[in-house]
Amino acid sequence: MATTMRAVTFVRNDTVELQEKPVPQIGSDEVLLKVSGAGLCHSDISIIGTGDDSPLIGFTLGHEVSGTIAEIGENVTGWSLGDPVLVSLMRSCGKCRECLAGRDNQCEVITGRSPTGPISPGIGVDGGMADYIAVSSHHIDPLGDLDPVDAAPLADAALTPLHAINSVRDRLTGDATAVILGLGGLGHVGLKILMAITGSRIIALDTDDEKLSFAAEHGATAIRSDAEAADKILELTDGIGADVVLDFVGVQPTVDIAIGVVRGGGAIRFVGLGGGSFDYEASNGADLPWCVNIERAYGGTRSEAREAIALAQQDKIALEVTRYSLDDALTAFDDLRQGRIQGRGVLVP
Repeated sequence: MATTMRAVTFVRNDTVELQEKPVPQIGSDEVLLKVSGAGLCHSDISIIGTGDDSPLIGFTLGHEVSGTIAEIGENVTGWSLGDPVLVSLMRSCGKCRECLAGRDNQCEVITGRSPTGPISPGIGVDGGMADYIAVSSHHIDPLGDLDPVDAAPLADAALTPLHAINSVRDRLTGDATAVILGLGGLGHVGLKILMAITGSRIIALDTDDEKLSFAAEHGATAIRSDAEAADKILELTDGIGADVVLDFVGVQPTVDIAIGVVRGGGAIRFVGLGGGSFDYEASNGADLPWCVNIERAYGGTRSEAREAIALAQQDKIALEVTRYSLDDALTAFDDLRQGRIQGRGVLVP
């Protein structure tokens, strides 16, 4: 096995380079993966825009990672060389109160009250935009017969919307209306998940004609996200509003739409990190309807990761993937930044 590898590295503000680094040495409870695919996410653009003094400078990027096992630590059991696996989005201890309750995406040992959330590959530890990655055997799940390259975005692009949807699943009845804001990397998978596991009416919004066509082709009512969008949604719901709003963008216009169309007793899940905000007033005159449930959704659990894998294995969801060679990582980052990728971009070593 080679002793060095290629790795997409955050080197300074808004800049990544494909560098040569040592192949990671694994511990007794770890496996070394030959990376099959590493998804690109808008979070990666946010990470590399955190400034020249960012603590993440020097790390290998990539939090959506799949691969095949190339080396096994001496204390690892239950795995074989060549097994295709998906790397967990978030690190967790597996022992704290939150982990034992099945809320490992809120692991209190690793996360605490940190506003940045748990450590992920590429966010606090080296990620998977490389030829190899070392991972604890606690943080991998079997992919079975799925194509490991196309499966890489399941780690986030499927897990994160699935977690948000699961948190409101009891509301998604056959007579309910769900609104999806944004049909990018996460939103297009969220649409497919809703279609696969619920009978609710789905209204999908975006500013891109191709993405709106995608939504319509998959059975949603497609509406352009503009100044009239909220009124159109209220008209479609007889003035009552939507039972569930999933905002996968989080910019000010989508936050405004979410607040403006949720019904009394409805639910909003803010997933996108676009910097939008809303004012909450604890008074009778507040704009927010009564009994609305709002959550700042984050990632998902290990159980939900396996649920996402199962949905893909059953052909209930399929991610739209554009493949790039690892050597073309800079082009892929530019395409992501300029909005030229439909679905999810995946780097292939």
